[in-house]
Amino acid sequence: MTAIEAVNPEMAEGAAAAGAAQSVAAQGGVESGEMGAHSVLSGRERIDALDGQIAELVLRRVEVSKQIQAARIAEGGRRVDVRRENEIIARYNGALGRPGTAIAMALLELGRGRA
Repeated sequence: MTAIEAVNPEMAEGAAAAGAAQSVAAQGGVESGEMGAHSVLSGRERIDALDGQIAELVLRRVEVSKQIQAARIAEGGRRVDVRRENEIIARYNGALGRPGTAIAMALLELGRGRA
């Protein structure tokens, strides 16, 4: 299981396509040490596009989290489910190591909203 599959199985399909594109580039003779200015710009454009997609996904996640929170509170529950948050932190940590914990914490903070 890849890190992406561990965090979000739906993202694994997109990662597989990106990996295939990297494989094709490598077969074309472009090695990491031989990247020219054009390759750097192209890579940066891909990173910018990915960053935009990540930001959109984070915003969607925040909205879903708000809906879950509202439903939990309406049912008499607490605003924050610590057990669930710990599961999320462990999943990101398992997939990405220590930086994954920081990412999970940031996502959880964004999802909690204001008290």
